Amino acid sequence: MEVILLERIEKLGQMGDIVRVKPGFARNYLLPQAKALRSNKENLALFESRKAQLEAANLKRREEAEQVSAKMEGLNLLIVRQAAETGQLYGSVTGRDVRDAVRDAGYDIERRQVVLDQPLKEIGTYGIRIILHPDVSRMINVTVARSVEEAERNAKAAAKAAAKAEAAADATEAFEAEAANA
Repeated sequence: MEVILLERIEKLGQMGDIVRVKPGFARNYLLPQAKALRSNKENLALFESRKAQLEAANLKRREEAEQVSAKMEGLNLLIVRQAAETGQLYGSVTGRDVRDAVRDAGYDIERRQVVLDQPLKEIGTYGIRIILHPDVSRMINVTVARSVEEAERNAKAAAKAAAKAEAAADATEAFEAEAANA
């Protein structure tokens, strides 16, 4: 089935593109969500008449998303879960859990905006992508820990390791510069 996209769809096309998709995808997602129109002469004329409005609305939503993205920069979330001594969680952290943590931090997002390839099943720090607009996304850090204290200890240990690695890199650079001058 051919459809006219009314907004950018990741891995499919840009606004105004006429693309061929499977009928179920069009019927169950694109058409009900008003993300596309069936491709025919009437709808093509309708799209051309509304194109300026759609682009203006899309630009406004993109600017709002960019502002939210700028506010989210450096956002680190902590999710506390029970876990075994090996670090394996009893259960998992899903997109819904991440959405709830982001909402608790003061940002209004939906679960479908959280890109989680697979549920998080171990303790650790993960980089998770939040899609605020088809053209705007932000990576946030989510730390899964048994307790707040454990998360703070792990953060301090990671900061120490990063400082040591930076110091070692600086020493290596100085040694190489000295060797090059000699």
